Amino acid sequence: MDFVHRRRRGAELFLLLLALVVGIGAYAAVGLGVEGTIPADIAAYGGWLTALVVAAHIAVRLTAPYADPVLLPLVAALNGLGLAVIHRLDLAYEAKGRDNHDFAQQQLIWMTLGVVLFIGTLFFLRDHRTLQRFTYTSGLAAVVLLLLPFLPFLGREINGANIWISFAGFSFQPGEVAKVLLVIAFAGYLVLHRDALALAGTRVLFVDLPRGRDLGPILAMFAIAMMVLVFQNDLGSSLLFFCLFLAMLYVATERPGWLVVGGLLFAGGATAAYFAVGNVRNRFNFWLDPMAYYDQSPGSGQLVESMFGMAWGGLIGRGFGNGMPDRVPYAESDFILSAIGEELGLTAVMAVIVCYGLIVERALRIALISRDGFGKLLAVGLGSIFALQVFVVIGGVTGLIPLTGLTTPFLSYGGSSLVANWVVVALLLRISEQARRPVPRLEEPEPDSETTQVVRVL
Repeated sequence: MDFVHRRRRGAELFLLLLALVVGIGAYAAVGLGVEGTIPADIAAYGGWLTALVVAAHIAVRLTAPYADPVLLPLVAALNGLGLAVIHRLDLAYEAKGRDNHDFAQQQLIWMTLGVVLFIGTLFFLRDHRTLQRFTYTSGLAAVVLLLLPFLPFLGREINGANIWISFAGFSFQPGEVAKVLLVIAFAGYLVLHRDALALAGTRVLFVDLPRGRDLGPILAMFAIAMMVLVFQNDLGSSLLFFCLFLAMLYVATERPGWLVVGGLLFAGGATAAYFAVGNVRNRFNFWLDPMAYYDQSPGSGQLVESMFGMAWGGLIGRGFGNGMPDRVPYAESDFILSAIGEELGLTAVMAVIVCYGLIVERALRIALISRDGFGKLLAVGLGSIFALQVFVVIGGVTGLIPLTGLTTPFLSYGGSSLVANWVVVALLLRISEQARRPVPRLEEPEPDSETTQVVRVL
């Protein structure tokens, strides 16, 4: 009996309907909880959100019919929930007389741009292996993007971090695009050189350490990470870039020795940064004893208010409108998870973490079934972006690790991150489509064909 390859687009559509229920339902719940009535613009908001999700689904159906059916619904649910929570914070800011309280509207615009780029990526990139031709070009472009904030009249410093560029009234964080280009560059490089990097070196305590002449790539990546940390004062991006490369290097070579070398470099760099970079030292001290620095400047008030809010929310939360998530500075971006924990409780936080876990699981599944080495490493790298970013963000908000300043993918307010992450999902879907598409079968010759007749004569 022939095996039937199912496209599962119907399952994706059903899951997208559930995701829309989450997004639009949360938006309506915000209006009921804060103002006592369903928002007047619920039809326009719900219609626009539905149009974006349906457009993305149609693009997948037309260009990647065998792609993973779970990724897009997960992303749509997280993005819809994030929009509702940001709208809740907008209402709180408006009640307190703050001028800037249109973050949800701006985030919806950024989501629209992200979906447009998502569709464009699927339409114009029909084979992910094409990206392997641009291995070194992607690496060079990533470094150039990381250097843009240092240019005069273009770079912009916000909250002590020099990671933004401003042009024509718009602000953009080029590091969000650089992380995608770095994954492409890492995957292309490791596919070509993983045999050399996997050669045995010196054995120390049952661990094969790499040869000295093979340490160049990891030392170069360590130098880039330290450049980002020292000159841009951005601990989160520095940690993300280095751990991303280390994870891909380990997957490509399957040698624990690289983890040992990377761990030693990270420990040495973190120690040096603690004594040399004031921002790193402050965040480490806040993590050890946040209450001791609450009233200082810079202080740990953001972390303390977040922890109190989540503790007040408890298991099921206070409900939309019954908490005070706006007490946390930048709750719409860095600390949006604390707003969810306060008003929706630990249950919602765990549900969000499960959604992120499923995204990472699907990415690793795509890597396992991918038929080419470049696709495997590219899927691992893209999945690692989500895994590392969510870990350092949630770990920082909950006090597990020092704060890093990264945004929560698809939930937090931030156009740069949202647009880049939609492109990442498009790349994962493209890789999965190539992996899940059935291999064409060679047709057997007809019994009375000319070839068969020649064989019979012989």
